Amino acid sequence: MRLLPRDEKFYQLFLNQVELISQASALLLAGVKAGNKHLAEASEAIQKLEHQGDEIIHDLLTRLNQTFITPLDPEDIHSISSSLDDVLDGIEDAAYQLAAHDVEPIPPAVVELCEIVAGCAGSLTQAFQALSDGKPLLEACIEINRLESLADLLVRRVLADLYRSNIPPMAFIKLKEIYEVLEDTTDRCEDVADTLQGVAVKNS
Repeated sequence: MRLLPRDEKFYQLFLNQVELISQASALLLAGVKAGNKHLAEASEAIQKLEHQGDEIIHDLLTRLNQTFITPLDPEDIHSISSSLDDVLDGIEDAAYQLAAHDVEPIPPAVVELCEIVAGCAGSLTQAFQALSDGKPLLEACIEINRLESLADLLVRRVLADLYRSNIPPMAFIKLKEIYEVLEDTTDRCEDVADTLQGVAVKNS
């Protein structure tokens, strides 16, 4: 029996952050599907979500420093928080680069990568809901790992195609940056999934 209650607010803060990630990934995907002229508006909306996410992370870390008994190991909470922040930052960066670089037309591979990011966001939602409910989360984490591998393979292929192409150097640099920031965002999603799997093992 616990003499002191655990602070379960952390779970809700995680869910709040993941909801922002889901919204941002949906805006990014809608933007690339609609075409370049819609990306500036999407980027601005995502930037606002990123600022909200920063506030959540600040609240979460402040609570972590003030809480005696946490529902998870403090280092795991910190690692998850940092990785979630990185995911949202990655989506915001991708939206900014797409809007600033004025890529037209949007390459199909960019749309596909944005779909993968949105898929990761959906699986993160499932994983954190399972964590909050005390249910198995392994399946959602495995799906994130699968999607991250898919993104890696896709980016390797499109970069190889870019190196063989005759597009102007500046266009090459712009596309390479966009592909890499989207791939990196899926890597950050995998970081969250890996930490969650470790948490599941510790608490099993």
